[in-house]
Amino acid sequence: MADEHHHEESKGESLMDKISEKIHGHDSSSSSDSDNDEKLKPKSPSSPSSIKSKIYRLFGREKPVHHVLGGGKPADIFLWRNKKVSAGVLGFATAVWVLFELIEYHLLTLICHGFILALAILFLWSNASTFINKSPPHIPEVHIPEEPVLQVAAALRMEINYAFAILRDIASGRDLKKFLSVIAGLWVLSIVGSWCNFLTLFYIAFVLLHTVPVFYEKYEDKVDAFAEKAAIEIKKQYAVFDAKVLSKIPRGPLKDKKKA
Repeated sequence: MADEHHHEESKGESLMDKISEKIHGHDSSSSSDSDNDEKLKPKSPSSPSSIKSKIYRLFGREKPVHHVLGGGKPADIFLWRNKKVSAGVLGFATAVWVLFELIEYHLLTLICHGFILALAILFLWSNASTFINKSPPHIPEVHIPEEPVLQVAAALRMEINYAFAILRDIASGRDLKKFLSVIAGLWVLSIVGSWCNFLTLFYIAFVLLHTVPVFYEKYEDKVDAFAEKAAIEIKKQYAVFDAKVLSKIPRGPLKDKKKA
């Protein structure tokens, strides 16, 4: 009897083991099938990654505004990361513009008056220190290091060479669209230059650098959406202009040789 009872228990346990194996096998197969189905399913076009890749950015930028402005301290100043420093730089530029443009102070006169004032104060302080029993002023030795000057000169040389390369490419007649864009930009700049002098123009550009990037960074989604609509409309108008005007302009011998 004990052997029969033990045999029945072993049968029951083996039966339960088989049932559990079947259940687990069915679950694992169903989960693997669902995983395979998910892998085989095409990604929905409304997924966040695809939406993010389709977002239009002004001038086709792919980096944040901080990186576009070069990063580092200049970008921090333009984007008002440190409000005290940015306000101080903008206030100094405003004071210089008011001094030279509104009060009509001259640069050479300002430099000479500044040197006169500084030398007079230091001279009087150095001579009066013996009478008032105080230490004379510490006048540091100023030396311009060679490495930063060479770095600035090298960077300036690269930018000038890049500008010359662009002008040469435009003058070669290979890209009519770029040529017309540069001509329109120079024409607008000449009109703005006739309205104000170089100092005022430089100050306006400086103020725009302190205002436009920070506002664009704050409302970039709205600005990019509006810019996308404007770009589509400009492309439509350019296509009409190209069909009616530019396509009728005879091409130079350079393009004929290339086609041949």
